[in-house]
Amino acid sequence: MRKIVTFLWFNDQAKEAVDFYVSLFENAKIINTSYLTESVAKIAGKNAGDVSTIDFELNGQNFTALNGGPMYTFSEAISIAVNCKTQEEIDYLWEALSKGGEIVSCGWLKDRYGLTWQIMPESLDIMMRDPDIAKADRVSTAMLSMSKLSISELEKAYKGE
Repeated sequence: MRKIVTFLWFNDQAKEAVDFYVSLFENAKIINTSYLTESVAKIAGKNAGDVSTIDFELNGQNFTALNGGPMYTFSEAISIAVNCKTQEEIDYLWEALSKGGEIVSCGWLKDRYGLTWQIMPESLDIMMRDPDIAKADRVSTAMLSMSKLSISELEKAYKGE
């Protein structure tokens, strides 16, 4: 039993979304898929045997995608943050996740399913927490001017270059 799980409510694209997310991360897998029973399908106005939920894991994080219908949609109030080691990883995830979605700012984007992601370098947290407030402020200013984050530009700001 997974103790803490983030549930993601989709209208009816849970399988498509999960297949996409799992394809993007090396350490990712589908754990379980459940299907609507006849009684639940009848109440939901769907077909028995349709995908209900998909349990999956992205780099050790537990998620469940639910085909819950159109009643609820994603909001920017919740996002998935991905800390990337390299610019290549940032570029790859940025391009894949933003395709068909919406670029926001400061490393934030919405994917084609409406889910908000933060694609960030691992080093950003270290730079932003530096006790030298001037360094952290320069990094903040640089970050605020970007959509996709650039490690080299953030590091230049950090160093005062």
